[in-house]
Order: sequence, then structure tokens, then C-alpha cells
Amino acid sequence: MTDIEPISVEVAYALPQKQKLIELLVKPGTTALQAAEQSGIKSHFPELDLTNASMGIFGQTLGVKGLAPPQSYELHAGERVEIYRPLISDPKEVRKRVAARQKAEQEALKASAAQVPSSKLES
Repeated sequence: MTDIEPISVEVAYALPQKQKLIELLVKPGTTALQAAEQSGIKSHFPELDLTNASMGIFGQTLGVKGLAPPQSYELHAGERVEIYRPLISDPKEVRKRVAARQKAEQEALKASAAQVPSSKLES
């Protein structure tokens, strides 16, 4: 009978005012979602929905770009499961709003400069 050596992994979650990094030993073949559940991170963040949370390994989001989703990604020794908070706003939409506001401000400046009488500009 052979004993399976557990592997060491970490589970991390952070809010602006609070963060937690938990190291734990898991069986080889443990998925990212299973490790997050086994870590007990929900006891520190009861509002956390692990089933629907976006997760990654060292900044690489699981379930995209060819990586398996959290429920099937099998961890390797030394990996850190990062649980990501949902975005409050879409960064693309924020950039669009900023660009539109800046354009409107520039057009307003041009319009107000065009309304200044030439006699005022010469003095």
C-alpha cells in the first residue's frame, strides 16, 4: 500500500480593507474549486460565492485562454488559487466615458474661444 503525498497550495482572496492567504495541504488531483472550499476561506468572507466566483492561478484566469475552469483545473504543488472579486464597472466602458467627457470639454473650449471677439484677443 502506498501513501499519496499531499501537495501544498495556497488560496487567496482580498477586499480593499481585508485580505486572507491560506496555505493548505491537498491530495494530488484536487481542483482549484475544491481547494478553495477546503481552505475555509468562506468563514472569513461569508458573502463569497465560490461556485460562481472567478478564479485564477498566479494572475491567469481559469476557464479562459485554454485553461480549465476552476471546477476541473487540477492544482500542482506550490500553486496559489486566487479568487477574484466581481468588477464594479467594465473598464472599457469607463475608458469610453472618460474619452467622451474629454472630447466634450475640448469642443466646449474651442466653441468658447471662437465666440471671443477679435478685439478682445488683440488687447
